Amino acid sequence: MPHYFAVRTTHGPAWDSSRTLREQALWGEHADFMDALTADGFVALGGVLGGGSGALLIIDAETETAVRARLAQDPWVASAHLEIASIETWNILLNGHRL
Repeated sequence: MPHYFAVRTTHGPAWDSSRTLREQALWGEHADFMDALTADGFVALGGVLGGGSGALLIIDAETETAVRARLAQDPWVASAHLEIASIETWNILLNGHRL
């Protein structure tokens, strides 16, 4: 049975609020990293939340430790553009998208 985690990220101290998402330093590297995580099935869903101050990722992993270890490799986490605000297990009860 898959193990899903809901991961909330927020802007870190290196985030430049005078710039848009795609204008941030290391945007290309971050985007490539996230695309690779999605391609290999680690990230099932992800996107920026309403006000743009963070994102929500739905991750398929065995443990929270595995989630933290993998996301620590994100160039934006390493550079303090993003911080992990929370990681919670997610038990899916309704699934219209067949996640």
